[in-house]
Amino acid sequence: MSSPHLTRRLLVSALSVLALVSATSSLASAAPAPLPAAQESVTNQASAAATFTDDFDGAAGSAVDGGKWQIETGDNVDNHERQYYTAGNSNAALDGQGHLVITARKENPSNYQCWYGTCQYTSARLNTSGRFTQAYGHVEARMKIPRGQGMWPAFWMLGDDIGQVGWPNSGEIDIMENVGFEPGTVHGTLHGPGYSGSAGIGAGYTLPGGRAFADDFHTFAIDWAPDSITWSVDGNAYQHRTPADTNGNTWAFNKPFFLILNLAVGGYWPGDPDNNTAFPQQLVVDHVRVTTNDTQPPA
Repeated sequence: MSSPHLTRRLLVSALSVLALVSATSSLASAAPAPLPAAQESVTNQASAAATFTDDFDGAAGSAVDGGKWQIETGDNVDNHERQYYTAGNSNAALDGQGHLVITARKENPSNYQCWYGTCQYTSARLNTSGRFTQAYGHVEARMKIPRGQGMWPAFWMLGDDIGQVGWPNSGEIDIMENVGFEPGTVHGTLHGPGYSGSAGIGAGYTLPGGRAFADDFHTFAIDWAPDSITWSVDGNAYQHRTPADTNGNTWAFNKPFFLILNLAVGGYWPGDPDNNTAFPQQLVVDHVRVTTNDTQPPA
């Protein structure tokens, strides 16, 4: 992760043959391609067709739509994260007001065992593998992230061929990651063959005026086309990547990917919670949407 990054193990039982997925680097390994002049906002989505939408409508306390999401369970030794991801709606539930709430708690109600011994925290991780994949388009989530040392929320994607080619050959697109010691900054990163872990290709976006992302909802997105990915926060594009950024390595992003939402606790990049970290902490997701684009992002 940030310093240093190690891989993130995919915990889905359907992909249990793998033990590998990454977390992103907080540092760009190469400078972003210059953003074109009309880059104060991203591509107009008016002519786009929706392919995946979840507004998380439902009764308070109910689980997410199992036709759209599957729940991963277990711990993660690869990043030395501290949480145990639980099943069902224990740590991921609708709030009855159109939100998914992923809650990290300092608890261990079922004597969960982690890589370091008895687990100290619980949380949740969801993905759309086997339910929804797509190549290209506009991918966004409107979320309010948690705050505090050791918190690590993420909205990201993995290549759907991970079961065949492994990570990092599958590719990983980190749309948004935040580590608690940087309350006003989020990161967008690419991982692929030859540019994974601490060598991931990425950049950060910092709110003006010393504001914290945990204070309000924000929309985190990518506009994705063949050989082109542009990141934005609240419609403001801040990073544009093409195969020219991979230093001759394979561009691993011209194929279908699936979505992932999770809230990790601790690990190499964010560090562990300390005495000032309050629990529970919540990642509140207002919506996740994927559309196709009639126009491509800036080249």
